[in-house]
Amino acid sequence: MRSHAAIGGELVARIEAFAHLAPAVRASHERWDGGGYPDGLAGEQIPLAARIIATCDTYQAMVTDRPYRQAQTLIEAVAELRRVSGSQLDARVVEALLEELEVR
Repeated sequence: MRSHAAIGGELVARIEAFAHLAPAVRASHERWDGGGYPDGLAGEQIPLAARIIATCDTYQAMVTDRPYRQAQTLIEAVAELRRVSGSQLDARVVEALLEELEVR
């Protein structure tokens, strides 16, 4: 399971039109605090595009029904984003997403 981001990055790198996105795909499961994978990158080492992907993916996963649980409410999802802001996710990217969602 933990190799899917690296494999995805390799696959995207093979497509000339999307090769420039390979580092972002590879790093999309890194954590701001360095606890992610596959490379254990932290903070600004993580490409900005990967930090944006991670934040949006986290939000989308929370507000979408899954076979094993119902979607969270907007209030619950925002609370969780704020809770992991600065540890799992880049706080600036979380705030930018919340501004886009018009949540303060």
